[in-house]
Amino acid sequence: MKNILMLAVLAAPLALGACSKKDDLDELALNDTPADVLFNEGLALRAQGKLRDSTEKFEELDKLYPYSEYSKKSLVNLAFLNYSRGKYTETVTAAKRFVTLYPGDEDSAYMLYLAGQSYYRQMPDITRDQGVTLKAGQAFSELIQRFPDSEYSPDAEKKLRIIKDQLGGKEMQVGRFYLKKRNYIAGINRFKTVVVDYQTTRHVEEALFRLTEAYYALGVVNEAQTAAAVLGHNYPDSQWYKDAYSLLNKGGYEPSEDSGSWISRAFKSI
Repeated sequence: MKNILMLAVLAAPLALGACSKKDDLDELALNDTPADVLFNEGLALRAQGKLRDSTEKFEELDKLYPYSEYSKKSLVNLAFLNYSRGKYTETVTAAKRFVTLYPGDEDSAYMLYLAGQSYYRQMPDITRDQGVTLKAGQAFSELIQRFPDSEYSPDAEKKLRIIKDQLGGKEMQVGRFYLKKRNYIAGINRFKTVVVDYQTTRHVEEALFRLTEAYYALGVVNEAQTAAAVLGHNYPDSQWYKDAYSLLNKGGYEPSEDSGSWISRAFKSI
């Protein structure tokens, strides 16, 4: 009897929860408010600063009239409202859905911008995983590529430079770690990524010096000389070049570029 009573007590909240969800669905199904009325109500709530209520109104519209013109407009508002409320995951969801449904629409540029901004505002410090930073870069890059004349593209380009600098900095951090552990091959791979993919960032000078350092430690003198020569050619006044020159000079070598080296080929475009 005691066990039966306990089961009854446990089942009661579940039954109430199920009924509550069913009531919500029934209420939504019975709602025959026209789409334009719901949309205007959402706009009015937004104007009054009632962002949460406005969000709920546009969500209701989207559920009742999916794929309608008002649903399309509601997605734009949902992305904006969620972004304004700091709900970045919800912002990205609404923005991605809009871009998927309406890829050629002029508002897709704005949606990609909001998605990029949502990721951008969540970027961690350089010591942590940079997955979110990569996503921010992808969103801004897609915006610039698809909508180069958009009013949002100039700011996206500015943010993209900051993103690339952070990603390059992360590669340098890991590369220095490997260098300290004398894992020169792993370090070289990280510095190579900076030289090839983040060549316009402030990290490329140090990356070329670290390549000089790592190749020299491995005894691959010609690549060390090339890294130092490319560093000196592009950044002749850099302290990193002076350090690279001094390192080679101690062993009786000087910077000398090998045109067949991957380092030389990477800098031919500059």
